[in-house]
Amino acid sequence: MSNTTTYGISGNKAPRFLVNQWINGNGKTTAPFELSDFNGKFKVVYCFQSWCRGCHSWGFPALQQMTKALKNKQDIVFLAIQTVFEGHGENTYEKLVETQKKYNLKIPFGHDPGDENSHNRSKVMYHYRTGGTPWFILIDKKNNVVFNDFHLNIDKTIEFLNTIQ
Repeated sequence: MSNTTTYGISGNKAPRFLVNQWINGNGKTTAPFELSDFNGKFKVVYCFQSWCRGCHSWGFPALQQMTKALKNKQDIVFLAIQTVFEGHGENTYEKLVETQKKYNLKIPFGHDPGDENSHNRSKVMYHYRTGGTPWFILIDKKNNVVFNDFHLNIDKTIEFLNTIQ
């Protein structure tokens, strides 16, 4: 991963999530997560929309592959955030819950429809300057963004994440 992308904010400190609605790995409503909840861990953040075809055909299978391959890595945490920037009526909190169940992903999921401060666009999209969905953000143990794009080579990413100590 030494050849990181320059899209968005790669190389910068990761902004706070500011996502208020979360479910835990078992689909139960939980208090909001912050980056500080995962201090000392490498974070893999998957951004999606429930109605995004690419999210279902490529992104979620990639996320499943990574979580399965790295399930024993205690120093890596996976998070999925529904980053709504269109289709607010379809990309709902209820769809987020359904999506977590559909893919049997035992990781926290956040619902981020944004608000007037982010122009009713996902706050994660706004602050991380993402370009749509599916999207991956990799944040190192010191909360630096080391990857922020949708062009992710899954095999190389798994190989890289296996080196995290």
